[in-house]
Amino acid sequence: MTIQDFDILVATAQHADYAQQICDEMAESAKARGTGIAQRSPEYVADKMLEGKAVIALHKNGTWAGFCYIETWSHGDFVANSGLIVNPQFRKVGLAKAIKHKIFELSRSKYPEAKLFGLTTGLAVMKINSELGYEPVTYSELTQDEDFWKGCRSCVNYDILTMKERKNCMCTAMLFDPVEKAKDIEEKTKNMSRKATLFERIENAIKSFSSHD
Repeated sequence: MTIQDFDILVATAQHADYAQQICDEMAESAKARGTGIAQRSPEYVADKMLEGKAVIALHKNGTWAGFCYIETWSHGDFVANSGLIVNPQFRKVGLAKAIKHKIFELSRSKYPEAKLFGLTTGLAVMKINSELGYEPVTYSELTQDEDFWKGCRSCVNYDILTMKERKNCMCTAMLFDPVEKAKDIEEKTKNMSRKATLFERIENAIKSFSSHD
């Protein structure tokens, strides 16, 4: 079985029937890891599909294989790719990475100026986020929208978050800032231009020196 055996696409109304199965697997996965996640109802997940704010993976035989959805906070200034889940029978084939890349592209398309962020305890998710350009940050750099933090109440570590006054917890905070990324690209372009100019000067100096011989 390879990643080519799956279709990874933006979910629509035709996928709403998978909502219950997705929610059940989210709950089971959280229980198995011993960590909590913001609990979502099948209706909430189906609404995300109807809004075009979710990505679903299906095996070529039609079996649900994976899912992730978009949430917006602070009036759209912050975006989170939440609820990443892979059907246990289809793990270890690269689905999580493929879904994360797809939902990232969807988020950037829908909210090009928003900061994308995530809270996770999973090393694999951290690695994927890093590949996408996310960087570890302090909790103070995330959305301060109270509705977002209310979602942490269902987590087994919520007492730790509260005790530490929401400054940190067991999860690692990661952020993709499009403004900062644009500055980084601009700076790299300038540096490449400077190096090219310096190389040209050296090359011209060598040619000039050689012509005097």
